[in-house]
Amino acid sequence: MFTLRIFLSCLFVSFGAVQLNADDAVAPQAPEKPRPTPENVEPGITFDWVHVDGPYVALTFDDGPSAKLTPKLLDLLAEHHIKATFFLIGENVAENPELVAREAREGHEVASHSWSHPNFGKMSDDGVRGQLRKTDDAIKSAMGKSPTLMRPPYGSIAVRQKKWIHQEFGYKIVLWDVDPLDWRRPGPAAVCNRIVKNTRAGSIVLAHDIHPGTIEAMPCVLKELEAKGFKFVTVSELIAMETPLPPKPSPTPKPSPSPKVSAAPKSTPVKSTSSSPTPHN
Repeated sequence: MFTLRIFLSCLFVSFGAVQLNADDAVAPQAPEKPRPTPENVEPGITFDWVHVDGPYVALTFDDGPSAKLTPKLLDLLAEHHIKATFFLIGENVAENPELVAREAREGHEVASHSWSHPNFGKMSDDGVRGQLRKTDDAIKSAMGKSPTLMRPPYGSIAVRQKKWIHQEFGYKIVLWDVDPLDWRRPGPAAVCNRIVKNTRAGSIVLAHDIHPGTIEAMPCVLKELEAKGFKFVTVSELIAMETPLPPKPSPTPKPSPSPKVSAAPKSTPVKSTSSSPTPHN
């Protein structure tokens, strides 16, 4: 009996270890592109959506240029006479300077997305500064001028970082309000449906020109958004169109409750001491 108990105890421990390893193997990964939160937005410096008078939106593409896929996207945008904004990785700029030059030549906006896609929120200021300077130099070498916009990788950036980056480089920090999660490769139909469903006037739409499914989704995206009456501009053009948000209506004051009026006390009848005349019939 004692030997049997030891055997069962060992078996239980072994099963628990196997189950723990299995749970570790299927642990979900953190999303690559977190959605911006209100504290990410610094008025005048950071933009995730722009209040505009009119059906204007900005399509943006991250992580390129891709030697294989970006030319296909540029051809499609040219067919529709649409201008987009490209947030470029410096390493890819250095490898494909002719594509950066083409993007600029065809009227698209070229912007910075760091040199190697690190998480700025976890880096020192000097590390972030080096990433931005190298990318700025590569873009300037490719198209003749420096970018004026920057999108932090993963959307990860502290308010303090936004302020010194804006002061030192002059960048506006651009996030997004429409994210189809195309980096998960859900398929062209899903990418199209998510963009079309969530885009509104003033939207900044996030996508990536390094995923085949995204490029395959774009004909559907452009067709559906155009059918809804949307017009496409670059991010800087969208920001230039910004109009003030209408003031929120003042809350209607609740009427003050009427003061309660106390009922007058009933008077006690006074008994007359004089005799009353007898009425006549």
